[in-house]
Amino acid sequence: MEPKRVLHAEQVEDESLSLESLVREMLGQLGEDITREGLVQTPARVAASLKWLTRGYGMSVEDVIGDALYKEPHDNLVCVRDIEIYSLCEHHMLPFFGRAHVAYLPNGRLVGLSKIPRVIEVFARRLQVQERLTDQVADALMRVLEPQGVPLPEARGGFLAALKRLMEPQAVISTRDES
Repeated sequence: MEPKRVLHAEQVEDESLSLESLVREMLGQLGEDITREGLVQTPARVAASLKWLTRGYGMSVEDVIGDALYKEPHDNLVCVRDIEIYSLCEHHMLPFFGRAHVAYLPNGRLVGLSKIPRVIEVFARRLQVQERLTDQVADALMRVLEPQGVPLPEARGGFLAALKRLMEPQAVISTRDES
């Protein structure tokens, strides 16, 4: 069996494979009249929104941090809490959102605090699962900052579980063991 070929947006030349045409097809498969006034521009809008929601594929941690690394002898834990996260579940392509808390123990280098939410965005703006998101943020901070340590970042959210009625809507899903 041949491995599947992954096509990226810039490689798609055939109009039948464009996001807009795929959305048009999906609407038709759902039984919608794609010529209806309210749906005529929907394929373009959905394509643009998906490109925006997954723009993290074109971003790198090094680029978002830029030159905001500073030599500083600081021995205390640096923590940024309640960072809003918005992503798309890779299993359903539905949104999940919540809040993340990120900390690191510096090793002679600090990063501008406003850059930590941007590091999260690099990974959140991809098709994602919460567990991988936290691992990717921790790994990126370890690689770029070379700190003494990064306690596993925590992301909390529960929209998809509530939507699917798998849990009570008030349930909180956390990627960190709190026991």
